[in-house]
Amino acid sequence: MAKRILLIIGGGIAAFKSLDLIRRLRERGHSVVPVLTKAAAEFVTPLSVSALASNKVYQELFDLNDEAEMGHIELSRAADLVVVAPATADLMAKMAGGHANDLASTLLMATDKPVLIAPSMNVRMWEHAATQRNIHTLIKDGILICGPDKGSMACGEFGYGRMAEPVDIVGAIEAALVDGPLTGFHILVTSGPTHEPIDPVRYIANRSSGAQGTAIARALLALGARVTFVTGPADVAPPVDANIVKVQTAAEMLDAVNRALPADVAVFAAAVADWRVDGAPEQKIKKTAGGLPVLRFAENPDILTTICASAQRPRLVIGFAAETENVIANATAKRLRKGCDWIVANDVSPATGIMGGSENDVVLIHGDGSEDWPRMGKDQVAARLAAKIAEALT
Repeated sequence: MAKRILLIIGGGIAAFKSLDLIRRLRERGHSVVPVLTKAAAEFVTPLSVSALASNKVYQELFDLNDEAEMGHIELSRAADLVVVAPATADLMAKMAGGHANDLASTLLMATDKPVLIAPSMNVRMWEHAATQRNIHTLIKDGILICGPDKGSMACGEFGYGRMAEPVDIVGAIEAALVDGPLTGFHILVTSGPTHEPIDPVRYIANRSSGAQGTAIARALLALGARVTFVTGPADVAPPVDANIVKVQTAAEMLDAVNRALPADVAVFAAAVADWRVDGAPEQKIKKTAGGLPVLRFAENPDILTTICASAQRPRLVIGFAAETENVIANATAKRLRKGCDWIVANDVSPATGIMGGSENDVVLIHGDGSEDWPRMGKDQVAARLAAKIAEALT
């Protein structure tokens, strides 16, 4: 169904991509009402934006004609979705701080509709502590985020900060407009392995590919949920429509999970390393004639237990149990020990081919017993779990 998109174009070199974004949205039947910031007009012209959108371009907060015809309050609420692309560091800071000193920031403060942003900036600006604080604030405020991507930038640097491609932003927009049974719910999903450093070049990990966690996030998005996806260094690409937070270690994952709360549901599909090297050296451990190095281990934080005991515990908490024997008994004991609502258990013995494979064979453990699901593709497992979550919440 065609929707009305209020598109705020921020002032960055990626503004040229907004022209392609408008074209793609129009091809899919959506109407686009464009808003140009003062800086954006340095990169794209109002005439080109208006021609592609077949709509008037709004630029000034104190335009008497615009205020008489529609007004910025009505403009902010007449859309089905507000999209900011590119979302510069400055625009994101204004949003996080509640500033309203130009048309774009005032519209973002006045709207009662969902807001999706596509960040775009230099890699150092993206990694800056202030920007990361602002991102976490926006996530907690319910702002949807698409990207940024990793790659080469106009400034010559390489890293995260590239605006997501228009085709991916269109996908995120249409996912945000889905009116499914999980619309309005925020769901946290962890995925992938963690890497615990032994030294700067070696680490402890496991064979998790992250495929099941990614499939679960996609299935939840398809039902309309807003998903925060906290992932270790997985083999598979994360879902582009989720708010993606990339981590390396268990400690970083716990911190990211705490920052993402509150949430209605938490699905802990990540295969978190139980141990780390205590006091991992800053320099590479060298092979010597004196014998083997001695590694002293420390226990990693138990993320599932910590969140189940948290004051911000989600309404539904789902853990995973990767077992190699006595699957149901061990998973049942784990559910009681950790304090979660459900456990998705599976046998990951090498002979099953499940860890790193395309299929899964799970048992869902809950307070009323267990459900033995048939072996199926990981996408099918994800769809079935997402449907169970929707049933539990609605």
